[in-house]
Amino acid sequence: MAELLLELFSEEIPARFQARAAEDLKRLVAERLTGAGLSFTRADAYVTPRRLALVIDGLPDKQPDVTEEKKGPRVGSPEAAVAGFLNSVGLTSLDQCEKRNVGKAEFWFAVRQRLGQPMADVLPPILLDAIVKLDWPKSMRWAGNAFRWVRPLKSILALLDGKALIGALPLAPGGGGESVGFAGVTFGHRFMAPAEISVRDFADYKRRLRDAKVVLDAAERRTIIATDAEAAAKREGLKLRADKGLLDEVAGLVEWPVVLLGGIDPRFMDLPPEVLTTTMRRHQKYFALEKADGSLAPRFVVVANIEAEDGGKAIVLGNERVLRARLSDARFYWDQDRKQPLESRLPALEKLVFHAKLGSVGDKVRRLERLAEHLATSIPGADPARARRAARLSKADLSSGMVGEFPELQGIMGRYYALHDGADAAVAEAIAQHYGPLGPNDRCPTAPIALAVALADKIDTLAGFFKIGEKPTGSKDPFALRRAAQGVIRLILENGLRLKLSRIFGGALALHGAPETQQRQRKAELAEALEVGGAPVKDIADLTRELLEFLADRLKVHLRERGVRHDLIEAIFGLGGEDDLVRLLARVDSLAAFLAGEDGGNLLTAYRRASNIVAIEEKKDGAGQAGPVDAAAFVLDEERRLYAALADVRESCGRALREERFNDAMANFSRLRKPVDAFFEKVTVNVEDRALRANRLRLLSEIRVTLGTVGDFSRIEG
Repeated sequence: MAELLLELFSEEIPARFQARAAEDLKRLVAERLTGAGLSFTRADAYVTPRRLALVIDGLPDKQPDVTEEKKGPRVGSPEAAVAGFLNSVGLTSLDQCEKRNVGKAEFWFAVRQRLGQPMADVLPPILLDAIVKLDWPKSMRWAGNAFRWVRPLKSILALLDGKALIGALPLAPGGGGESVGFAGVTFGHRFMAPAEISVRDFADYKRRLRDAKVVLDAAERRTIIATDAEAAAKREGLKLRADKGLLDEVAGLVEWPVVLLGGIDPRFMDLPPEVLTTTMRRHQKYFALEKADGSLAPRFVVVANIEAEDGGKAIVLGNERVLRARLSDARFYWDQDRKQPLESRLPALEKLVFHAKLGSVGDKVRRLERLAEHLATSIPGADPARARRAARLSKADLSSGMVGEFPELQGIMGRYYALHDGADAAVAEAIAQHYGPLGPNDRCPTAPIALAVALADKIDTLAGFFKIGEKPTGSKDPFALRRAAQGVIRLILENGLRLKLSRIFGGALALHGAPETQQRQRKAELAEALEVGGAPVKDIADLTRELLEFLADRLKVHLRERGVRHDLIEAIFGLGGEDDLVRLLARVDSLAAFLAGEDGGNLLTAYRRASNIVAIEEKKDGAGQAGPVDAAAFVLDEERRLYAALADVRESCGRALREERFNDAMANFSRLRKPVDAFFEKVTVNVEDRALRANRLRLLSEIRVTLGTVGDFSRIEG
């Protein structure tokens, strides 16, 4: 068995492209090997800032021999048909073909044995095709070449069992001009060991790279950085602030990680800690350190890509100097921004476009004020006036110098500026938190005022983009509406909010898009739409329904991720008309608990049996069994007992549902088990008496109707 070693050596590959590129290279080569009938036992990909490497083990010495058969014309066919067949298979005479019976006729077959080629001949075109097909998010041309790659490609190491393959990647059209040929050499660290290195196999390759100051495995580089950084912090009595994203990025910036400690100038330690950490992380790729109490320490970790002769002193001094310059800029914005009240920045929002069809950020803020004020009436502990105040100031920091320099600090800086102006602490916190949650792992706001503004922001975004027809399609969601919907779901469920979403979406839609004159004409309608207990404006009812359906789809995803059975979700959604997410989830949980018991499983079986009988007989009759059940027409006690039980359960279950005692509602159905079982055991539905048969079919339909008050049982599996 043979080992293939491939390395694509280039200028520095951006860290964010590396992991995907390594996996894509492995996939492309593996697919082409499989397509050529070549098996292998192992394929592993590696990546550093300057190289993509792939090792494939367990390859055969050559392609397997293949027997190819092709069916030709019937024996005795015209000469023209025979000649065309022979020409298509590259033969000259029928003597080179076989006769075979197919059914009642005899046909010519061309049978050829294709001998497998040696691996050294098969691999070069496979590798070249994979290299060319490797897709990068961004690519470039260089030195007048037509070939595009992420960065200039310098060399290709291609070894099969220690021997260099013969091949070259043309960089110019038509195969002429410059090319990068296959070789058996690689190169070490750019500065510490730049010399050419000859290698024999993967084990030798990895060992020699290590000797040349290159750690090939990205996972190993991450471990080195994390371990050394934690040790360095511990020596100073500090703790490393966890940052997986930064760790992954830095591991993609260095081939030989060397951890160093630097210091933050004390003059800047009074800046908001978020400003310090954002400056270090975004611009300099530094890791922040914490004191024992969790506060930010005046130190940072920088990862160099070289072992300096002075132990890294010059590197640390240089990084500290750059950080001082960055923080001086931040200090300037911090001081300038606080010279004017946050509210004075609101007029500038009129010049910031939220969306061409949805107006300015100022327009959005005015909608948020009304939405947040209304939502606060349904959130325990939320003061509508403060919710409106927080919504009014929520976007004001977008026109500040600090947010212009560090967009990721929007909201956070608004909180600091609001507190500087003497704002209420709950209002300031709502400004900081109203963008959350930003993703599935982001913390969800819980403070009442923050909840009101966060919900208003997301609901306004959903309503606005649905109003102008910019809905997500397939994998495309340019305005992150799925994330906004997921945020609405989390805010409601994690905080147990009881909201009538149909009215809220209706009100949000009503606030959107009307010209000023039309808005004045519809002022009464807009006010009604946001009244508690009000109804959506008539001309936006369809959009309200679409928004609820969209939210329902995202809720199904959310619940499936929690392990809730998808069929139970469908069963509750199948009832329709439910827009209180907390109540809906409680119904799903109650249905799941009921079906997990013996009575629930038996009633589900009874439901299906009743449904099947009714469906078969209705199909036979060509019509449904309309009309109420005639209790006077019952013949058997089992009919009477079932009818009485169904009526009793419907009444008690309906009362429990109205009072939101969903577990009690489900428990009532347990009383149906015995009368249902007795009915199916003793009563024959398909009798000759047509009136009696029709009455019994209607009684079976009542089983479906009664169970259907708590869920659409036709959607439940198992």
